[in-house]
Amino acid sequence: KGAGAFVCGEETALIRSIEGKMGEPRQRPPYPVEKGINGKPTAINNVETCANIPVVIEMGAIKFAKIGKEGNSGTKLFSLVGKIKNTGLVEVPMGITIKEIINDIGGGSASNKRIKAVQTGGPSGGCIPSSLFGLPIDYDSLSEAGTIMGSGGMIVMDEDNCMVDVAKYFMSFLKDESCGKCFTCRKGTQRMYEILDDISKGEGSLDHLDLLEELGQVVKDTSMCGLGQSAANPVLSTLKYFRNEYQDHIINHECKAGVCTELVGAPCQATCPLGTEAWRYIAHIARGENEKAYLAIRETNPFPSVCARGCHHPCEMRCKAGTIGGQPIAIRALKRYITDRIDPDIYKADVIPATKKSPRIAIVGSGPSGLAAAHFLSLKGFSVTVYESEDRPGGMMLSAIPAYRLPRETIEKEIESLFNKNISVECSKTLGKDISIESLFDEGYKAVYLALGAHKSRRLNIPNEGVEGVYPSIQFLKAFNLKGQSLAKGRVGVIGGGNSAVDAARVALRQKGVESVTIYYRRTEEEMPAYEEEIEASHQEGIKIVTLVSPVKILTEKAHITGIELLKNRLGEVDSSGRRRPVPVDGSEYTVPLDTLIVGISEGSDIDCVSVASSMSIETTEWETIKVDFDTLTTNQPGVFAGGDVVRGPNTLVEAIADGKKAAIMIERYILGEDLKQPIEKRKPSVYIEPAECDEDLLATAKRVETPRALVEWRKRGFAEVEMSLTTEEAKMEACRCLRCDLEFTKPKEEEMAVEKEETV
Repeated sequence: KGAGAFVCGEETALIRSIEGKMGEPRQRPPYPVEKGINGKPTAINNVETCANIPVVIEMGAIKFAKIGKEGNSGTKLFSLVGKIKNTGLVEVPMGITIKEIINDIGGGSASNKRIKAVQTGGPSGGCIPSSLFGLPIDYDSLSEAGTIMGSGGMIVMDEDNCMVDVAKYFMSFLKDESCGKCFTCRKGTQRMYEILDDISKGEGSLDHLDLLEELGQVVKDTSMCGLGQSAANPVLSTLKYFRNEYQDHIINHECKAGVCTELVGAPCQATCPLGTEAWRYIAHIARGENEKAYLAIRETNPFPSVCARGCHHPCEMRCKAGTIGGQPIAIRALKRYITDRIDPDIYKADVIPATKKSPRIAIVGSGPSGLAAAHFLSLKGFSVTVYESEDRPGGMMLSAIPAYRLPRETIEKEIESLFNKNISVECSKTLGKDISIESLFDEGYKAVYLALGAHKSRRLNIPNEGVEGVYPSIQFLKAFNLKGQSLAKGRVGVIGGGNSAVDAARVALRQKGVESVTIYYRRTEEEMPAYEEEIEASHQEGIKIVTLVSPVKILTEKAHITGIELLKNRLGEVDSSGRRRPVPVDGSEYTVPLDTLIVGISEGSDIDCVSVASSMSIETTEWETIKVDFDTLTTNQPGVFAGGDVVRGPNTLVEAIADGKKAAIMIERYILGEDLKQPIEKRKPSVYIEPAECDEDLLATAKRVETPRALVEWRKRGFAEVEMSLTTEEAKMEACRCLRCDLEFTKPKEEEMAVEKEETV
């Protein structure tokens, strides 16, 4: 078990090269230590091994052997690189865990993205998932995990790395490195690369996964040298730990990391849950074609104005302009620029009129998911009835998102634009009280879509939580947004770090009689799940954020809150979320006086109403969500579908809309008796748009546009919208920064005609 890279055969190839012969491995024994260069005993240890000799002599063998662990003594050098804060060469004692190297020495993720794997041992090493980062660094443990110590390489990968692409990259190198003496290595590595290439293009099949495993095992077992014996590690380890990514490429034609070009096309379009062609409307903005830009947005998204304000813009996270060292295009701000300037009436949807014989569909919940489903079903000629427990449609868009982020008139106008004669809405109708799932089927509905949202705030489960002055964040936000009630008074504390908590804090700040607002969060600000821009706005508005604290007890007097007892935390090990777990610091309790406390630690769905509303036994999960097949959104009961937050838990606006859109497709297939699971088409640009003429001198120094915001002192006075729209000049310059990833896949008509003519000839 030397510290060399390939110690089973490459050394004999090197020896033969030194002797002037062809560099290829030979059978062993004899081993080089017995018969090496010119038939004489030869030491083949590498430089790292030799460098340890003086240290062993100086320290003494016994003392040196105490370093590391039994059977794997001493230290090991690693070249630590990849998606971590601290890169470079590190020397660590054998037996140290992977997570200690990555988190303590490497400093953890270089961004807010979750680290998902580490590859060790150079090109022939395997990939170890984050769930196994507790693994000790020693030869046997790494071998059992499917990797090797090898040359001491350690590459850290995050969510932007595609494991199919990683395996393909290393196999490309290894097939070229094969000397060719072993047929299985020569042809096996080549065939594995070809299969990986097909999968990365969306041209693979599930049978290929079994074939890859079989090929990998044959190459591993029958090759003469260490290269062949370890060449399959990248493939076998990624198949073992990241099989879901291979399946995504094959079944869904999707590369979630945004790497495999043939599947991704334009990353902004591929990443959008709705498939919006962001590159397309950006190209139109650069050309000054604003109406065409709006139509490009509206084709896939029924809520363009809402998403222009409330979307978490995953498209920007994958934007090529931001992943190659620059800044991503401000895609959401460009969407806002268009939706603020174009009347939605220019989009004329083709609606098939429903008749008395048209299938009737019931939708429970009028949030973004329910309304999206209703809209798309109505276009197909279905008769749709939407049931809403509140006195107006809108769901969480209306009840939870504050007006300074999403003005009420914007929501109402957008919702109104979706309605047609095929849709009816019945408000103040609650599932489990006014209607039941059985009653809906009894009334003649052919399918039911449950889009209940997540309106139930989770409890802290600490003493005195039920006293006056303590409010769940959703209750607090609904009271103000729907009824105009100001519940916050005096010194306000907010528990939590998500969007609900931050929204509650900023709403409280704007209510009369409030002296101060403080957010208390159990981790550091870097780990807060709220949108970065919302956290920044909180600071600007004077909200204090106290981190690394957890609530222990609510202090009371005469059944009213007077304060809260907090316990300080320190950050411990990284948990399954990719963040360091908060660990209580014993004896660090302290109290803070408060007049109002808002609890915004998370939201769940009120699934009790589902069981009350049905004897059909709709299956639920331990996280208080409805259990569905995510490919079809079907529940365990025929004809009952579910989507949005009631399925995913508190999630993003655009994901809820996407679920509604998918539900409409699945319900139509169900009604027509078609197979719900059908092949998924690749999302690739298909329309050529001539690039705009941009000022190259200005473009050379242009940076990402800053979204204008109202002055802090002015916006704190009320609920007028905080973010403003870009000017025409700002929007055009920002659109000109787009790298136009679509052009790789589209051609102008004259080029297409020339290609067709050439093919004909």
